Amino acid sequence: MDDLAGFLGRTAPFSSLPERELRRVAEAAEVVDYPAGAQILDAFAQAGEAVHVVLSGQVEMWTVDDACDRPADETVGRGGVFGQTSVLTGAAVGPRAVALGPVRLVRIPRKAVASAFSSPAGVRLLAHDLFAARSRTGPAPRFRTVDELVVSEPVLGTPETTVAEAARLMTERRAGYVAVPAGDGRFGLVTDAVLRARVVAEGRPGDTPVTEVMTPVARTVRTGTPTADVLQELTEHRLDLLLVVDPDGRLRGAVDPQDFLASPSAAGVVLREQVVRAERLDEVVTLARQLPLLLGDLVRQRREASETTAVYSTVVDAVMRRVLTLVLAGRPDLDEAEVTWMLLGSNARREPTLGSDIDSAVVFAESVDAPRAAAYRGAFAEVADVLRRAGLRVDAHGATPASPTFARTRAQWRAAAEQWLVSPLDGQGMLMASLLLDGRPIQGDPARPVVTEVFAGVRDHPATMKLLVRESLSHRAHLRSVRDVLAGRGGTFDLKAHALRPVVEIARWAALSVRSPELSTRARLAAAAGSMLLSRDQGTTLIEVFEVLQRVRLRQQLAQFDRGEPVSDVVWMRRLTPLDRSLVAQSVREIATVQKRLYNLLQYTSPQEWGRPDHA
Repeated sequence: MDDLAGFLGRTAPFSSLPERELRRVAEAAEVVDYPAGAQILDAFAQAGEAVHVVLSGQVEMWTVDDACDRPADETVGRGGVFGQTSVLTGAAVGPRAVALGPVRLVRIPRKAVASAFSSPAGVRLLAHDLFAARSRTGPAPRFRTVDELVVSEPVLGTPETTVAEAARLMTERRAGYVAVPAGDGRFGLVTDAVLRARVVAEGRPGDTPVTEVMTPVARTVRTGTPTADVLQELTEHRLDLLLVVDPDGRLRGAVDPQDFLASPSAAGVVLREQVVRAERLDEVVTLARQLPLLLGDLVRQRREASETTAVYSTVVDAVMRRVLTLVLAGRPDLDEAEVTWMLLGSNARREPTLGSDIDSAVVFAESVDAPRAAAYRGAFAEVADVLRRAGLRVDAHGATPASPTFARTRAQWRAAAEQWLVSPLDGQGMLMASLLLDGRPIQGDPARPVVTEVFAGVRDHPATMKLLVRESLSHRAHLRSVRDVLAGRGGTFDLKAHALRPVVEIARWAALSVRSPELSTRARLAAAAGSMLLSRDQGTTLIEVFEVLQRVRLRQQLAQFDRGEPVSDVVWMRRLTPLDRSLVAQSVREIATVQKRLYNLLQYTSPQEWGRPDHA
């Protein structure tokens, strides 16, 4: 009891109690142990009967009743006090508390705590609880779509507008552009950069029609597009701005990178710009080590998992590009213009997490001969070393341009892809097809990767298509494998291998069957939903399942990182909240149902039929 009184005497608000009162509280208290994942308190269901103080371990808490399917609002450790508001008011006002790992608590019954919370320290603690709960039930996060970033009326000109008139209009409206309608929802575009480069620098007179200098077809984005997708478009294509049009093609306004400084993606924008301006490799390394913090902030903003990883991936892209540029700049005998760098796998699909490996490949210009290719591969090995120093995970299985297998000329890639298409069992054709079909160039030639071009015709090779889909279905969705049981790992679950990977594989081949060029898993599922291969209901279900699993995966990996553990996709089921365990189990059942249907479909249909609309 003396030890317990001493511990409480160092913990607010009990530290404000006189010694006699403190000993009375300690005598009434009991020490209770909870295993990892156990629910300690649900004061939303009924008013609490005791105040809890953490003696050892950590406790996750949710302070909003309908937010229990989202990341915890707070994690408390030794000395953390919770449950007091419900106990003192006698009302079911929360929180919900779950043991993050093994936890030892001091449980103090209602009758023994009133005096402690009548002290100034106790009043402050209660006020903090009420303020935090009120702030968390505020409005939903803003800036989910591009519509919310458009703050001014569109600035429109005509084909007869002169450059002088355009400049005056931009000044009067305090805008960085003038859009010129060209019909069918298309617009020409005049910007400050266009006026400088095409008018001032070339000495054109002020009465020059804007049609002679403008960008003839400006890039546009539809209203309703998620802000993360717009940010990708701006950064990937290095655009000054994007025009925003409605579904009927009417101009609604424009957005530029500065507009995102008002959105929750602002931290990603700022960090990305710092990376782009970095002059030395050690600067890039220092900035990249902030990526886990950025991802944690994005997850806590309660945005969709796909939006979170999309914003995160824009910064990962920037880090990759900057490292490559600086490494090649230090080797004057090599020319960056001869290299197209492609991301593969989850990074290419814009779905990376802290545990994702960076898989990549390079397409050389045809002028790169064997000795020069070897010199480049040495530089690529240095790129990989810098990325590892930056805290990123470079593929340990060889999917890196430092290997000759992943660094070839365009002609060499085409020849290899055609061989894999005809004989997918030779030379790891299946593995290479799966990796390279997700390829996305981030530096160099932005055109569609040559491997994707070749495999777009895979439906014309029905035997190969069936073989590839059958292979993808071998990655079965299930909670426990025989290997897990034999190895005594029945309490663990691999979120990627046994749940997420099957969804990614289904999405890839379903999208290919309808000839969709989409890369992200969500977009691929949406494109293929309603086809014979993937019914509309199953497509919608898999999109929801993918979001749920990615959200759980992000939270678990961030928790591993915070605890200083190796970040991986393997989680202890008992560490998941009861709700997360239920969501994972239900998700696996849904995936298994779709896989079973696809396996049956393989037996009696041809790949040429898979892309047809599903009339069932």
